[in-house]
Amino acid sequence: MSPHSLDALDRAILTALLADGRQSQVELAEHVPLSSTAIARRIRTLEERGVISGYQAQISRAALGLTMMAIVQVSLKSQNEELLAAFEKAAAAAPSIISCHMMSGEDDYIIVVLARDLADFERIHKEQLSRLPGVARLRSSFVLREVVSRPLPLSSLER
Repeated sequence: MSPHSLDALDRAILTALLADGRQSQVELAEHVPLSSTAIARRIRTLEERGVISGYQAQISRAALGLTMMAIVQVSLKSQNEELLAAFEKAAAAAPSIISCHMMSGEDDYIIVVLARDLADFERIHKEQLSRLPGVARLRSSFVLREVVSRPLPLSSLER
């Protein structure tokens, strides 16, 4: 579904859900000029078309003791399809990796890792990162402070 096929009501529903994903259809009807039944139908259609791909709770990393975030730049020994597939499968299976992105430029991948502290990151580095297939080089940087983190900018819903 292209962004241009979303009408103003779809955009209003998505904007409200981005602000508070736990809103009921009745609560959404207070912000969107539709009945709760019509809102439920539109939400179901947005889910079926893949515009809404899922729901999740935002859980405080600090409350779980995950106070360290590392950005890891990965260079591989080769970029052949088999190695890329093996790397991506292993990265997806590594429990400490919260995101992995194939990149253009000098590094092949950027990985984001959460850890409890430096000792925990060292364990993750030894047990998970350094064991990823085809790794030639790992360079880690540590996040000092998160400035902005949002699932999707509201401006993406504008025409």
